[in-house]
Amino acid sequence: MTTPEELQPAERLREALRDSDGSTPLAEQAAAAVRVRTGSEVFPRPTSRRVITIANQKGGVGKTTTTVNLAVSLALHGCTVLVVDLDPQGNASTALGVPHHAGVPDVYQVLVDSVPIADVVQLSPDAPRLRVVPATIDLAGAEIELVSLVARESRLQRAIDAYCSAEGADVDYVLVDCPPSLGLLTVNAMVATAEVLIPIQCEYYALEGLGQLLRTIDMVKAHLNPRLAVSTIVLTMYDSRTRLADQVADEVRTHFGDTVLSTMIPRSVRVSEAPGYGQSVVTYDPGSRGAIAYVDAAREVAQRGVIA
Repeated sequence: MTTPEELQPAERLREALRDSDGSTPLAEQAAAAVRVRTGSEVFPRPTSRRVITIANQKGGVGKTTTTVNLAVSLALHGCTVLVVDLDPQGNASTALGVPHHAGVPDVYQVLVDSVPIADVVQLSPDAPRLRVVPATIDLAGAEIELVSLVARESRLQRAIDAYCSAEGADVDYVLVDCPPSLGLLTVNAMVATAEVLIPIQCEYYALEGLGQLLRTIDMVKAHLNPRLAVSTIVLTMYDSRTRLADQVADEVRTHFGDTVLSTMIPRSVRVSEAPGYGQSVVTYDPGSRGAIAYVDAAREVAQRGVIA
């Protein structure tokens, strides 16, 4: 009889899995991947449509990545989601696999030319319930062109309201991915929404510039949208191997309390790779740590909406 010591590494792994109760990390990842692929778990739908702006003028915090993966997670688990890509770089459009090259109808036409969202929206191949309003390079000039327009701060709000109130729209979530700035595009997003979700990376200077964002939110709330509030904070790029990551997480939780999701998004190669394949990490590698974390974060967001 062959002893465990005489088995090759791959054979030892198979033996371990065969003898286990299915609670190994590999088995957990496989089970998570199956749940994502089959959509076997259905998240609770909000009692009324939730419009959420994802904003942080500090670049590199995982803002677009968070938008994309929350959207796909919600859509794969029973919710109808509309993503509005408000960043001229169009990274959310890329990650969701929708065309956004020059000449494609996009959010610029919605804002500047008052074209209905229904005329520019696209279906994402990542999930049947996921719709995307793409951004092209044309959006780069929108900040200047919006200045002279009537009701320049509320153009996105009117477009979203018109689309979502149309017969058959049945939208549960609208997620707006903002540019890394606090200009008119971001103000349009804040006027259109009741909730702001802020991704904060677990790194040095994590809270740098956050005060300016919070002041902008307060100004919009005071003068343009009294419903606006910071509803959710997501900790991203968490590295459990460093003491700094825990210190930053503790500091953010001390400042913002229950607003911070209990799920933290780990630093992950898979999360970085996925956009290069025109996918979210949830569909690119559904068993990866990053995908599992984003699904858990989306579940928290969904549950909070029902509790509220």
